[in-house]
Amino acid sequence: MKERKKLRKTKEKLPMSQKPRISYQKILFTADLVAYCFALNTSQVLASDMWTQAESIMKDVYNKILGISTIAAIVTASTALLMMNFSKSGKTVDESRAWLKRIAITWVVLNSLGFVLAYITPFFSDGKWNG
Repeated sequence: MKERKKLRKTKEKLPMSQKPRISYQKILFTADLVAYCFALNTSQVLASDMWTQAESIMKDVYNKILGISTIAAIVTASTALLMMNFSKSGKTVDESRAWLKRIAITWVVLNSLGFVLAYITPFFSDGKWNG
């Protein structure tokens, strides 16, 4: 009779403290192992050279910076010109002329960086003059 009671108890649901716990450490280890094996099996046939990819990214970023800087230079230069033309104070006119010079110089320097990178840098490739 006592054995039947024990059998009934084992068939009943276990309390929360006695339930087997999920091992998250094992799950994470398995997921990491699967990801690692997947990364090892990927083919890199279609991947481009790292330096070629970096060069194309830098050219794209530089072109976007040039576009933004050109728009910003036009807006700020037009503001300086408007201040020069419609100001009654000599001090404001002098300050706007100084700002106009700074804007023009900065815009020329930013645009000349592309010229240096495109035309002058190849002469110094491999650390030697190739002219």
